[in-house]
Amino acid sequence: MTKRRLIAALIALVLTIAVTGMWSAATIEREGDPDANAIEDSGSSAGVSEQKKGGNRVVKVLAAPFKAFGRLFGHNGDRKIERMTEKDAEKFASVGVTRVDDARTVDAKKLVSTTAKEHLAAGREYLMSGRINEAVTELSTAASLDPKLTEAHNLLGVAYDQKGLAERAQDSYKRAIQVEPEDPETLNNLGFSFYQNGNYRAAVDRLKRAARLAPTDERILNNLGLALCRLGKFDEAYKSFARATGPLTGNINMARMLERFGREDDAIKYYEAARQIDSNNTFALRRLADLYDRVGKPVESQSARTALSSLASGASAVSFEK
Repeated sequence: MTKRRLIAALIALVLTIAVTGMWSAATIEREGDPDANAIEDSGSSAGVSEQKKGGNRVVKVLAAPFKAFGRLFGHNGDRKIERMTEKDAEKFASVGVTRVDDARTVDAKKLVSTTAKEHLAAGREYLMSGRINEAVTELSTAASLDPKLTEAHNLLGVAYDQKGLAERAQDSYKRAIQVEPEDPETLNNLGFSFYQNGNYRAAVDRLKRAARLAPTDERILNNLGLALCRLGKFDEAYKSFARATGPLTGNINMARMLERFGREDDAIKYYEAARQIDSNNTFALRRLADLYDRVGKPVESQSARTALSSLASGASAVSFEK
């Protein structure tokens, strides 16, 4: 009986951890670039375009409870993001391919092309599910079998970036661009890779090219805004953020970045601009209340808090009436 109770208690504990992990996945899975995460919190898209069949946010959410489960029993929960060494990467990158030069072997060439696409599909799925080593293997094979398969090079770059191998990632993106010079998705990924590794001028150059090719792409425009912020070109950065998501979110994203730089007074100006557009924006009001406190303006801080309280009271009244 005691053994059964212990097993039941253990199962209950595991289920509790799993449910908690599902609801708190946003905090557990805080991977990626901190600047991109900051503006994604406001509902904006930023970062790399990993695959053309949709993002992997759902995969990350579903993975959270199982990572917690693994940590409970001593499993290395960070295994997914273990760094690949250059020696490991050499093994993945050196996939041998037998060339077919006989003009009579058209069917064989078609078979190679088909096989490359199959490896690409497998690599894409591995990348979406976070199995980065397997993704590198499959995508390297696809790129070797068909060097003109742009997406294989592009996704291989994403995989290498996730492994911390920036030079290899950028080489893969550049190979994709050699084949397809006007692919905005690959230019975006290369630009964001430069951005993450502190090469902001190169990032702006590639992201501007991508933005010219895809002038309404939210992700590209937000990445460009991030890179321009890092160069101190705040007016240009705001214009890029505003083009991406409109003036309201553009002001909020600009303010969030300025907060990250410790420029509270400048951040306040952008939050106030957002407040002018939407006086009921609770996020802007909360940040204004805190920032005004920090810069020693208690009257303005109290004004923002009063506006927040008024909004909360109004929401409660509406809820009560219903």
